[in-house]
Amino acid sequence: MAVAIRSDKEIERIRDAGRIVARVLNEIKKQAAPGVTTAQLAELSDNIIADAGAIALFKGVPNPAAKFDFPASICASFNEQVVHGIPSERKLVAGDVISIDCGAKLKGYCGDAAVTIAVGTIEPELQRLLQVTEEVLAIALAKSAPGVYWSQVARAMQKHAEDAGFGVVRDYVGHGIGRHMHEDPKVPNFVSSELRANDLLLRKGMVLAIEPMVNMGTWRVKVLKDGWTVVTADGKPSAHFEHTVAITNDGAQALTVAD
Repeated sequence: MAVAIRSDKEIERIRDAGRIVARVLNEIKKQAAPGVTTAQLAELSDNIIADAGAIALFKGVPNPAAKFDFPASICASFNEQVVHGIPSERKLVAGDVISIDCGAKLKGYCGDAAVTIAVGTIEPELQRLLQVTEEVLAIALAKSAPGVYWSQVARAMQKHAEDAGFGVVRDYVGHGIGRHMHEDPKVPNFVSSELRANDLLLRKGMVLAIEPMVNMGTWRVKVLKDGWTVVTADGKPSAHFEHTVAITNDGAQALTVAD
């Protein structure tokens, strides 16, 4: 497994792409209200990415399990949908949660981030799911630094989610990112025998897309007939938060943040 080590200049290029992604997510947060469709949110994303002179990373991604390439610049995943939801004319309803994942490429470098948004007022337990999942991401950033093994970080992430009574998705994990959206290494949010056997020692210059996916019930998931949309196996809600993160001498630094 060859993990790229990025120069300070490259990290700034990734940060430039990350700012565009952050802009998309921030604008979608403002617009995500009852009656708005996820197709409208995708159009908003298209416009922001195009105006920035960037490329939408997700649009056109192939999938052998599906009959079509991914059609949009964002993934929009409702409630029990974990990831890879396809934007449509379905309208947001008060009480929904909607996970928005976005990626952009600018001048050869990529940024990728996700956020789960409450639509109107949501149930307290659902709000707790969002809060805990965001805390899991914050724990990852706080613990990541040169010389730390990823299993140490993943163990703390998993423990926080499971102590809250939630399930950490196993089938989908974070990843390296830089010139391409998906690069080595795999970045799991839990500790497995595979991770213990092939642990990752964090080093300055590594850039990772860290993205906890946490379910209200079981960690198990399944894929719908469209070949893209991943849902919880028990139909309970899920939350997803993500940042593109650089490992620096001062610890981890999120690159997918607005100016």
